[in-house]
Amino acid sequence: MSSLNHPILEKSFATIDREIGEHSFTPREYAIVRRIIHATADFEFAKLTYFSPDAIERGIIALRDLVPIVVDVSMIRQGIASMVRKTFGNAIVTAIDRCDVPLPGKTRTETGLLRCFAEYPEAIYAIGNAPTALLALCQACEKGDRQPALIIGSPVGFINVVESKHILAQKDLSQIRIDGRKGGSPATSAILNALLVLAWEKQL
Repeated sequence: MSSLNHPILEKSFATIDREIGEHSFTPREYAIVRRIIHATADFEFAKLTYFSPDAIERGIIALRDLVPIVVDVSMIRQGIASMVRKTFGNAIVTAIDRCDVPLPGKTRTETGLLRCFAEYPEAIYAIGNAPTALLALCQACEKGDRQPALIIGSPVGFINVVESKHILAQKDLSQIRIDGRKGGSPATSAILNALLVLAWEKQL
């Protein structure tokens, strides 16, 4: 049992293990998917979650190298703050807090994301709410020389959500993606927390 996980969490994981059925995830992929399911009580995420081949390893290396974690909204920041403190202490940067006045035709989160990318192009990016921010990130990656260590693309909702994930899927970028309309702060925080645990366990 990992010292980073509360015993009640481990009991929940055991329940998920019994109920999930057959799957083709690697052990590290499953550790992430299981934590998403725990955070959402929704087994459909096992069908919606996609990992590019190098995503988890790149995420682990970046976390251990103390690369900043850029999130779109404060709910994700709050969802990962405790685990970050327990592990590596990476800086957490919230995109929406980087914008008082949005650029013309852009949302606050989109504007803040672009400012974060200009400052931290090789950070881990986790977008769980704002598809406009995910679209802006994909566009910025096309123009820049440097790319994020990892993109977690998991916005939730109805407008531009599926489209933003489809665009991310076409990019040759390290990514963990939740396809369809589902996602959100709990699922995105779960992905980051699971990566932090995997990175921490790797050094033990």
